[in-house]
Amino acid sequence: MKRVQFSSPFLPYLFIAPQMAIIFVFFYWPSVQAIQSSFFLEDPFGFGSTFVGLSNYADALGSAQYQAIARFTVVFTALVTFLSLGIGMLLAVKADAVLKGSSTYKTLLIWVYAIAPPVAGLMGMMFFDQHIGPLVKFAALFGWDMKVGLNYYDTAFAMIAVSVWKQIPYNFIFILSGLQSIPVSVREAAAIDCRSGVRRFWTMTLPLLAPTAFFLLIINMTYALFDTFGVIDVMVKDKAANNPITLVYKVYMDGFRGNDLGGSSAQSVILMIVVFVLTIFQFRFIERRVHYN
Repeated sequence: MKRVQFSSPFLPYLFIAPQMAIIFVFFYWPSVQAIQSSFFLEDPFGFGSTFVGLSNYADALGSAQYQAIARFTVVFTALVTFLSLGIGMLLAVKADAVLKGSSTYKTLLIWVYAIAPPVAGLMGMMFFDQHIGPLVKFAALFGWDMKVGLNYYDTAFAMIAVSVWKQIPYNFIFILSGLQSIPVSVREAAAIDCRSGVRRFWTMTLPLLAPTAFFLLIINMTYALFDTFGVIDVMVKDKAANNPITLVYKVYMDGFRGNDLGGSSAQSVILMIVVFVLTIFQFRFIERRVHYN
């Protein structure tokens, strides 16, 4: 492979300078500010601050409400991640086998990804509306009196359903691309060795999709933790006290509505540590089972 030559040794650094500036301004600097603010009790209008040490962390971790929200966040993240991955993989496998009308089929599955999370949340509220929601009427046929926005578990179900629906097309695109990259000769050899389609999927297709699946696992967990904020913000209807919320939304509620800047900063630092540890675990233990060649 030919090595790229630059006319000046500083030119490569010049090329990455804009990206590094964006990372510094929008990630590193806010992170440092959040860590610093987490040790202070700050006036929301900027008139002063009082050093309180680890009190903000102790208040957050010792709060029964925070612990309940943390448990819901774990369940919410797990369900959104595995349901969106599982359904996306199922649809991709079926789409890969479609011979006629495949372009239309794929387009109908992909277009949802173009919808912004707040818009997806608004559409979800329309589907789960008490008066005009078709899904509420469908649930009523089975005796389920669904009350999204009023009942904790009904709202949690709606949030998970809309979040999964929003993420399925993203997984579908990548998994379908991975399936189409599998050589025809490998598929034919697998078909000769094993007649069962289910067994071929587990022994041949899924191992070859392992790099794509590992990438999507990280992306989906990040999506469930952070990118579902818009969906949750629309669906809780400013009544978060009566509805399930995630840790990210609680940071927003305490910081921007409760004016507890120090407490919300401590919560954001806790969440950052959790994501950091989770990422290390994924790359240290799960990636070992992924084969790229």
